Amino acid sequence: MPKKAEPKTKKKVKKAAVLVKAPVRKKTPQKAVKAGVESLPEKVVTGEKYVEAVGRRKTAVARVRLFVAKDKPEFLVNNKNCELYFSSPGLQRMILSALEMMNLVDKFGVSVRVAGGGKNAQAEAVRHGISRALIKFNPDFRKRLKKAGFLTRDPRMRERKKFGLKRARRGPQWSKR
Repeated sequence: MPKKAEPKTKKKVKKAAVLVKAPVRKKTPQKAVKAGVESLPEKVVTGEKYVEAVGRRKTAVARVRLFVAKDKPEFLVNNKNCELYFSSPGLQRMILSALEMMNLVDKFGVSVRVAGGGKNAQAEAVRHGISRALIKFNPDFRKRLKKAGFLTRDPRMRERKKFGLKRARRGPQWSKR
C-alpha cells in the first residue's frame, strides 16, 4: 500500500511572553498618615486598679476587668451598657449571678470585651470571667463560686460535620423502596 503524503506545513510555535513588572513604590503621603493618626480616638487612661480574667464557653471568649467602684458602678460589655448588649433579662441575671451571690453588685464596676459564639455562650463566658476575676480579687470566694459551678469551664463544643452526612449525625434521606 502506498503511504499517504503528509502536508509539508510547519506548525507555528508560540513563544511564551515574559512579563517584566517595574517595581511599584508604595509610599503613603505624609498628609494621609497625619490624617489617619488624628482621626483615631485617644485612649483615656483613668489609672484605676483592676483585676482581669478570661472566661470561655463554646467559641465565645470574654476578657473581664473588675474595678473597685468609687460611686456608681458601670457594667459595660463591648463599650455598651449591659442592658443594651444583652437585652434578655435571663441573660442579664446570668451575668450578674456571680456578683449577686457574693453580694458585690454595687461594689464593682465591670468592663468586658467579648467575641465569638452566640449571645447565650457570650453571657456564660462573661459569667465565667467574672467568677475568675473575683477569685483573683479575693481567694476566699473560691469555695462558694466552685460549689455554684461558676468556675467550671463547660467543655461541650459543637460537633463537627462528617462527610457523607447532612450535619454532624443526620444522614441523608433514605428510601427503603
